[in-house]
Amino acid sequence: MKRLWWVRHGPTHERAFCGWRDVPADLSDTAAIARLAAHLPAGAPVVCSTLLRARATADALAGGRPRLPARDDLRELHFGEWEGLRFDEVSARDPELSRAYWEDPGDIAPPGGESWNAAALRIDGAVQALMSAATPDLVIVAHMGVILTRLALALDETPSEALGHRIDPLSVTCLAFEGRRWRAEAINHIP
Repeated sequence: MKRLWWVRHGPTHERAFCGWRDVPADLSDTAAIARLAAHLPAGAPVVCSTLLRARATADALAGGRPRLPARDDLRELHFGEWEGLRFDEVSARDPELSRAYWEDPGDIAPPGGESWNAAALRIDGAVQALMSAATPDLVIVAHMGVILTRLALALDETPSEALGHRIDPLSVTCLAFEGRRWRAEAINHIP
């Protein structure tokens, strides 16, 4: 059995879409970070997306854990031309498209961005590569959308159903792989 300990990066306090925008995480709650680091398996390698908020969070959690190189394929969903806009601005600019993107995710993409299915395929490749690590546990610091794509797979949910899950900053979603399928051991756990 292999466990992937998906950690959502620290809060950004952004009120706009920040998929691939490189915004920092607020890591000032050192007590929360210490609790989270203590909750994660000791000695498990840590990997993260290449975005600043994930890298900084991984640095804060790593302690004595080995670090793997940051990966582009673990980045958040790419919101294209919606990056940096607030939800109300996106809704006013692209009312039908934005509604369809959230209500029927799958192949619908923001202008210049990627769809849920395209992101999930990208993230599938990252997970397959990481599964070859010869360790039973792996800590992955990533983003809400990334974690939701994995949760949909583990729970056999549609993208729309997966979007109903809450994934808070500095939370852990632990997914175990047993043989041929994934199983959720913890969802949005805050130590």
